[in-house]
Amino acid sequence: MAGDFAEELKNLDAMLTGIETVLDVEGLRRRVAELEQEAADPGLWSDQERAQTVTRKLSSTRADLTRVEGLRRRLDDVVAAFDLQDDDLMAEAAAELPGLKKDISALEVRTLLSGEYDERDAIIQLSAGAGGVDAADWAAMLLRMYLRWAERHGYTTEIYDTSEAEEAGLKSATFVVKAPYAYGTLRSEHGVHRLVRISPFDNQSRRQTSFAGVEVTPVVEQSDHVEIDEKDLRIDIFRSSGPGGQGVNTTDSAVRITHLPTGIVVTCQNERSQLQNKAAAMVVLQAKLLERRRAEEAAEKQRLTGGPQDVSFGSQIRNYVLHPYQMVKDLRTEVETSNTSAVLDGEIDEFIDAEIRWRRANETNVG
Repeated sequence: MAGDFAEELKNLDAMLTGIETVLDVEGLRRRVAELEQEAADPGLWSDQERAQTVTRKLSSTRADLTRVEGLRRRLDDVVAAFDLQDDDLMAEAAAELPGLKKDISALEVRTLLSGEYDERDAIIQLSAGAGGVDAADWAAMLLRMYLRWAERHGYTTEIYDTSEAEEAGLKSATFVVKAPYAYGTLRSEHGVHRLVRISPFDNQSRRQTSFAGVEVTPVVEQSDHVEIDEKDLRIDIFRSSGPGGQGVNTTDSAVRITHLPTGIVVTCQNERSQLQNKAAAMVVLQAKLLERRRAEEAAEKQRLTGGPQDVSFGSQIRNYVLHPYQMVKDLRTEVETSNTSAVLDGEIDEFIDAEIRWRRANETNVG
């Protein structure tokens, strides 16, 4: 027993040491000091955008440093308790070990996010696929699932646009997750999600299969140089509408932008001013154009996606089965759980972590 415990602690120490090397703990400390000095500059807030970038980078870098230092302290405490060979301390250390292993493993996943845009915010677009009203309801369920996931982690989200279906649910929805490494964390969610259940919209209570597409793109930054010629845009202004076509604004403030060369269409109608809606829609358009450019450049690696998804049977990446049994299963990683209610309430970290490891392994093999 003691030998197994010692071996486990040795393995955890090796894993954490590797993480500390990848994250460069001393480099993180220097970076925090540099950002603190920059944030203390009285003139920083004369440039609001730069100030927000600096304070956000400071917050995320501090969080990384605090996380890895905290894990090292916890592991050292467990090792010290084991070395003392005190029964009570050993019992406490044994109780701490499972949580420590889980947290170190989660941080290891974070070190795998080294893609070009992984550290960016993420724009998520959901769209109902095959399955009629059930598919629209499924798109709304997925929106709630991702928003709950973000809420559980304390991440900020902002809904840019929702298009209500006639009977129930959503035709589509677009929102942004604002968090360090949001894109790298969520980009493997991109794909088709399949739901099997007894339809609440079928008066004969028959089983229904429905599909929804999830598209994930990184938020564009100024350094990306996605140039958009105003002459290539058609901008339509219209009145925002809620369920059943009911107007939610008294003025025409919703914005639809069509990029004529590519045919990409984005909308924003989140009950703000026309100017703000246009700015938000341009963020989404830039992200889509950046993703298109990246897909063209990296098509040979099949790392990035381009073009419309086939949101129907046989194209799904994950199945959510609520009848005749309860199971959520990812078809790429084989991760599955019978706790479907927890998954639909946003507990999807097990799937996301496995996806990141799976993606990294595939990219390494391709490379």
